[in-house]
Order: sequence, then structure tokens, then C-alpha cells
Amino acid sequence: MSEKSRNLPLDEIIQGNCLDVLPKLPADSVDLIFADPPYNLQLQGELWRPNLTRVDAVDDEWDKFDNFAQYDEFTYAWLQACRRVLKPTGTLWVIGSYHNIYRVGKILQDLNYWILNDVVWVKANPMPNFRGVRYTNAHETLLWVQKESGAKYTFNYPAMKNLNEGLQMRSDWYIPICTGVERLKDNGKKAHPTQKPEALLYRVILSSSNPGDVVLDPFFGTGTSGAVARKLHRHFVGIELDPGYVRLARKRVDSVLQLEFDPPLFITPNPRHLKRVPFGTLVEHGFLKPGQQLFLGPHGDITAKVLADGALSYQGQRGSIHQIAKSIRNGPSNGWTSWYFWDETSQKRQPIDKLRQIYRRDAAQETQPAQ
Repeated sequence: MSEKSRNLPLDEIIQGNCLDVLPKLPADSVDLIFADPPYNLQLQGELWRPNLTRVDAVDDEWDKFDNFAQYDEFTYAWLQACRRVLKPTGTLWVIGSYHNIYRVGKILQDLNYWILNDVVWVKANPMPNFRGVRYTNAHETLLWVQKESGAKYTFNYPAMKNLNEGLQMRSDWYIPICTGVERLKDNGKKAHPTQKPEALLYRVILSSSNPGDVVLDPFFGTGTSGAVARKLHRHFVGIELDPGYVRLARKRVDSVLQLEFDPPLFITPNPRHLKRVPFGTLVEHGFLKPGQQLFLGPHGDITAKVLADGALSYQGQRGSIHQIAKSIRNGPSNGWTSWYFWDETSQKRQPIDKLRQIYRRDAAQETQPAQ
């Protein structure tokens, strides 16, 4: 954690207007910002269900603006203030509906944020359109942006892939709205009209921050971002104007039982960050021997011979594990997953990548300091 980040009010909720609080925070100190600003819904009149019960819509004063110019001015101000506190490598998420997200997107670009993705949160259980005059409004949009175009930023791709059962995570997220026991109540009534589901924040925070990072939420509400940040061993800084929401958020965040930090539980290994191991290193260290046969795939009869210099020989061809596999398959091939060796212990073929993993593990253990 940087010195600037240590000077933040970590894991605290600050009661106040974000436009007053953000200028007091250190510049370039925050790793990730999640913002759920007022949507400026422009509701006109009351909305009733067919059974004559009134819909508890968003009609709070904090969501009311006199005109679009006033809303744009407000949006420009808080996004500019967020830009100052965000690290050059940091990213920002902002969520909105069709009422405001296009205006927010334009202002983001005016402020030189760089848009990485727009993500569609598809609501599994949206509120129906009771009047039957429009389509059911079944989604909201999240914009994911970085402070500096081209700068290095955090994206935990393997973690998102694991969450999606081994497939690339798409930009359409099918998640139910906040209901049931997760929906906070205050005096028997819904505590906050736009409380977001924790599953949504779980993806946002897990994908674009690391344990120990600082997550800032300038519109903290009842503390969904703070609760999820604690569960994932991130620090948070919450800013919230409404004292009632602050009271509920503090109680909620304090109730989160944070597990003891164990890196394998909270960090998904990224192969791109692993130390490079040339195939020849396995030969040098005796994991494979010159003259040993490798098999192309877990089945089949195609074999190649390991040479003393770490190359492979196949029908008079000499080349790397990747070159020979590519030649045989007549297309791009990853040699680490293409070639298999015979494992005497298991009495079956195993990918040579398994040997690379063993070498990395042993090398890491050798570099550990003595206790």
C-alpha cells in the first residue's frame, strides 16, 4: 500500500457530500472507485400496481434535479473529484439507467477517462411495466473506465473465468435484484430504494482490485460496496450524505465477519504473471531426459524425441515444443498443453505443463526465507 493510501480514512464511512469530502482526500491514493450516483429519474406522478398498491419508487430529494444542465454540472464535478484521488493505474465503475448513463458516459470522455467496457446488468427478476406502455425495464448499464488510457490496470481475468465455469466472462451479467434477507429494512420498510445486490459488487471488486487495495464509494448508501470489500479483504472508504443511511451502513459493515487472510483463498493465480520457464530448463534439471519420448496429446501414436538442448526431433525436423506441435497440427499450438510424458507413478500420460508447475513450486520453496 502506498503512503498516500495509508493517509486515507481506511474502512470508515464519512458522513457528508462527496463534493466536499473528495477534495480533502490525498490525490492518487485510491485503487478502485465504484459509484452508484443519483439517476435523475424524472418521475412524474405516482405509480400504482394493478392490485391498487402504490409502487415504492425513487422519489427522494437526492435524486431530484431542476434540469439536465444542473445534473450534468453535478456529474462533471463528482467525476472530476474522483479522477483526482484515483491512482494513475486505477479504474472506476459507474452504474446507471437509460435516464442518466449516456450523459455520464459523455462526461467521462470529456474528462479523459478511457472506457474499457460497458457491462449490462440483466435483472433476473425486474419490476414489471404496470401500465403496459413500454418494454419492461430489465437492465442497467455499468461503465468501467481507467484514469489514464494505456496505463496498466487490474483485471483478474482468471478469477472471472473461474466464476463463469471456465468460460470467458461476458459483458452481460444475469443477476437478480436485491430481495429477501439481503434487502435491508428500517422500521419494517425498505431502507434504500436502489440497494444493489452483493453479487453485482462481488464481480466488480473481485475483477478490478486485489486484496489490500482501497475501494472508494462516493455514494455509499447502505454500504453494499463496503460489506463486499470486507469479505474480499479490500479496504474501503465510504462517503454518504444521509445520516440514516450512514447509521445502517455502519451496522451492516461492522456485522461482516472477515475471514483470516489466506492468499490461496482470495488470490486467483494468473499464468501471465508466472515466471517464464523454458522447456530446456526441465531437461537441465532432470525432469526430462535426452532421448525420452513425448506424446502429442493424451491419446494417439504421434511421438517426438527430447534432445539434449531442449529441442524436439520429429521425422527429421528439429524445433521447439511449440514449433513441432504447430507443424504436425498445421496450426497454432501451445507446446505446454500439446505434449505429454509417460508418468510412472500414475501409469498414464501427463501434460509436460505439470512438470513446469512442479519446477515452479520447488523453485519458490527454495527462495523462501528461513523461519
